[in-house]
Amino acid sequence: MFTDVISYIAVGAVLAVLGLLTWKKQKVSFLHRYHYKNVKEEDIPAYTRQMGVGQLIVGAGLCLTGVLRLFVKSFVFWTPFIVGGVIGLFIMHKAQMKYNGSWFG
Repeated sequence: MFTDVISYIAVGAVLAVLGLLTWKKQKVSFLHRYHYKNVKEEDIPAYTRQMGVGQLIVGAGLCLTGVLRLFVKSFVFWTPFIVGGVIGLFIMHKAQMKYNGSWFG
């Protein structure tokens, strides 16, 4: 169980840090090229903000899932990951459709 917790928190932290860097430092290069190939140069700040926030939410949900795993014995501990994943992916999908024109470029 403890290795699960460490894994959830570590992967969540990596996603959260990548999300913060994508958002705050506008590191569009952290995303795959086909995700941003049609994004206009002037839209990069808004695009990276939305993509970074989405990644951050997914990562935070996974971190919280790891912490809850320590205290909750039922499968309820997955709730933050599911909720964070749905919200984060929705935000990223919305940004993709708005700035890139499609999910796959």
